[in-house]
Amino acid sequence: MDPGPVRVLSIVTLLVDLLAGRCRPCSVSELAECIDVGLSVVSRHLALPRAVGVLRATKTGRTVLYEIQYDAVAEALRGIADTLDRAREDFAALASCRAPTGNDKEKPQ
Repeated sequence: MDPGPVRVLSIVTLLVDLLAGRCRPCSVSELAECIDVGLSVVSRHLALPRAVGVLRATKTGRTVLYEIQYDAVAEALRGIADTLDRAREDFAALASCRAPTGNDKEKPQ
């Protein structure tokens, strides 16, 4: 398995967690300092949560401050939970109608 996507998700999760813990908007340099990662890495990993509306970026002068959009996070998590519930129901329905395998031979009549 490629560890890349897992690493990206863990860094994004860490950054969002740091923002939540600080209870105020933070700059890329503040976040990078907390996790000992380069500015470009932090900036790149904040792009996705910003693009989907989980983070808001506000530019003040030359600094961009990032802030968690709690309502957007809650809505996204509700959507994930709903999707998982539907998938579980779909899987349960499919499991009761499983396709025959090569080991299942019809008995001659």
